[in-house]
Amino acid sequence: MKTVGLLGGMSWESTVGYYRAINEGVKAQLGGLHSAKIVMYSVDFAPIEKLQHQGDWDGTAAILSEAACNVQAAGADVLLICTNTMHKVAPQIEAAIDIPILHIADATAEVLLDQGIKTVGLLGTGFTMEQDFYKGRLSEKYGLNVLVPDQPDRATVHRVIYDELCLGKIESDSKTEYLRIIQQLADDGAEAVILGCTEIGMLVQQDDTAVRLLDTTAIHAQKAVEFALK
Repeated sequence: MKTVGLLGGMSWESTVGYYRAINEGVKAQLGGLHSAKIVMYSVDFAPIEKLQHQGDWDGTAAILSEAACNVQAAGADVLLICTNTMHKVAPQIEAAIDIPILHIADATAEVLLDQGIKTVGLLGTGFTMEQDFYKGRLSEKYGLNVLVPDQPDRATVHRVIYDELCLGKIESDSKTEYLRIIQQLADDGAEAVILGCTEIGMLVQQDDTAVRLLDTTAIHAQKAVEFALK
């Protein structure tokens, strides 16, 4: 079994989900008392969040590249960046290490293509929804048509992530708003909606809506299991 490296803490609330999902996936495949071999570096999210909103992405890349080197040094065979947003600096992190990165957008795109989906909605932080590092990868590398909410709804999605979900707060009013936004994306032509922030799955699940949802945490974790066991 290969060792999975997790670069987590962004936020730790969602990193817990990664740890659980990867271990459950390995147990499901191997049975008995088997669990995953995992190395995890969990960063302090507060200074990273500050740099994000200041637009200092080089500063975030420096922090995460150093952390990734520590994950590699601890024996990881692969690295998962346990956040969609910070894949913005995945190229810088990749340049700092020798082990491969399992890119969350690639893992998600493969599921979409397997399901025959061509037009997909995207929820996430404002950075993920508005900048090109994520939706551009989906469209340019995989030929997907990516829809995002309008500006007021993007602001709502972003606010809930940072002010509530990253703090472990689950608010019913926010869930109602997210479900409305998801339905609007479907009405606009989305065949499915990517929960493109690793915390969103804490708020909405597939049972809450008839719109097909893709939980990036679950997808990313499953790819880690497949890598570890192949």
